[in-house]
Amino acid sequence: MQHKLFFTGRFSGYSFQNFQKDLLSGLVVGVIAIPLGMAFAIASGVKPEYGIYTTIIAGILISLLGGSKYQIGGPTGAFIPILFGIVMTYGYKNLLISGFLAGIILLFMGIFRLGSLIKFIPRPVTIGFTSGIAIIIFVGQIANFLGLTDVEKHESFFSNIREIFIHIHSINFYSVLTAGMCLILVLLTPKLFPKIPGPLIGLLFSTLIASLFYPNQVATIGSTFGEIPSTLPHFEFPEITLERIKQLIVPAFVIAVLGSIESLLSAVVADGMTNSKHNSNRELMGQGIANMITPLFGGIPATGAIARTATNIKNGAASPFSGMIHGIIVLFILVLFAPYASTIPLASMAPILMVVAWNMSERHGFYHLLKTKTGDSLVLVVTFLLTVFVNLTVAVEVGLLLAVVLFVKRMSEITVTAKALPNPNNKNEKIESHMVTDTHDCPQISIYNVEGPLFFGAAQGFEQSIMTTINYKPRVLLLRMGKVPFMDTTGESYLSSIIKDFSKHGIVLISGIKNQPKSVLNKTGLSKLIGEEHFFEHTGDAINFALKHLNKDKCLGCKHFAFRECAVFSGVHEDIEEKRNAFITSYQ
Repeated sequence: MQHKLFFTGRFSGYSFQNFQKDLLSGLVVGVIAIPLGMAFAIASGVKPEYGIYTTIIAGILISLLGGSKYQIGGPTGAFIPILFGIVMTYGYKNLLISGFLAGIILLFMGIFRLGSLIKFIPRPVTIGFTSGIAIIIFVGQIANFLGLTDVEKHESFFSNIREIFIHIHSINFYSVLTAGMCLILVLLTPKLFPKIPGPLIGLLFSTLIASLFYPNQVATIGSTFGEIPSTLPHFEFPEITLERIKQLIVPAFVIAVLGSIESLLSAVVADGMTNSKHNSNRELMGQGIANMITPLFGGIPATGAIARTATNIKNGAASPFSGMIHGIIVLFILVLFAPYASTIPLASMAPILMVVAWNMSERHGFYHLLKTKTGDSLVLVVTFLLTVFVNLTVAVEVGLLLAVVLFVKRMSEITVTAKALPNPNNKNEKIESHMVTDTHDCPQISIYNVEGPLFFGAAQGFEQSIMTTINYKPRVLLLRMGKVPFMDTTGESYLSSIIKDFSKHGIVLISGIKNQPKSVLNKTGLSKLIGEEHFFEHTGDAINFALKHLNKDKCLGCKHFAFRECAVFSGVHEDIEEKRNAFITSYQ
């Protein structure tokens, strides 16, 4: 069962050459992941070693159990604001519980096959909160970049900006020099030596310079957080109570949703780079299991990392083994070199996170959406501002709600209900809306073209369009519904109201109705009220049926000539075509 559930096709045809590729890519990504793991942990308000533990445990499990062959899992920048907020509000222990609960949610999302639902989150919402997160990360590193002292970290963006201005006088030249060196190397290394990870080179060089030429002049990981232990993390099951679950379920849900979005976006990027296909539900299950186990060893929430996954592919990864190797490499480096990591200046970590923030900012997509000046632009700006100035949870909730409201408004605007008649100038006498005028409109047969979905946002307008124009009570109401792709129960309710009201004095005919709307009418019993004999596949058949049920006395003397048969019914003995042509000439 395990084989079928997790490993099908992922290691088929695996060879020694594939292992060599995985070993190289795993080594490169593992080396890159170490400074990032520590930086993300520090920015999230926890000790740097917890980021390393996450990289090891979650990295191995996500690759082993996930649905993408090339996914690299671990701590990511997207989580920083939400994790920092949880640590500030509830503490580190409760962060572990939140991560564990998020893992359970992710697991059930995969089990219940909800992976495909992530694609329904609008792009303006994802770009809005991603850009907002990038701003928060960037601003959050200014204090470390400048070496400011006594700066308190707050959950509020405004409070953090205020802290920077209050303590700007404590700027440390050595910190600025260290951060500047690291930043230059992070930016230049990929251009000069594409195969060498820039963050690692920047970190090593700036740390070496600071240690040799001005020791004790800048804050380091060791001076701020203490020595990084070289031992493996201890297993400890968190104390989960019903009270804590109630308290942390909302943060856990936010972590789960954000993690699912990030991991599946990363998997899609990997698919595009390798022409492969990931399994979204299995990916969520793998992410869920990883996030349930990682907190038991002190790790923070993890997800798929787009940049590291792309690096993994570019370095020749052939299978999920590369992701597992990357976790093992980090484990070896932790055991062998942990004491040296304590000498890394915080000023060296700051530019690495700033570059991460810049790269994840979606600035091109943001500008592109902004210049469209549409409803999507509004969703984008609102989500972005709420992410920065309130919090991610509110931003996503309001962004999604606003996107839904605007979508409903747009859909309601494309639903059109218009009175129509046959066009005698058309070879097939097509039923067209513009044919109806004050002097050309059958008093006994009202035909309506209904186009667009009949749902809660458009149903009332549909009813009003018909009821306000049939107050003269025609004998037959014909609804042409061939262009109605969807109907919900609200649409059915308004249609039912029209039919019940109209059936008191006439008959209702429906032509061309699609399967989904007809199914709704069958389930509610409205089709029986209308009568199956009043449903027609073609409008022509419906018109022929309607003409047989007219009050012929009312046709006498009628001058509208809406249908070909009208000249006979009206008792006028002039040539039909002459009358119809006269109408066409006057209309044109």
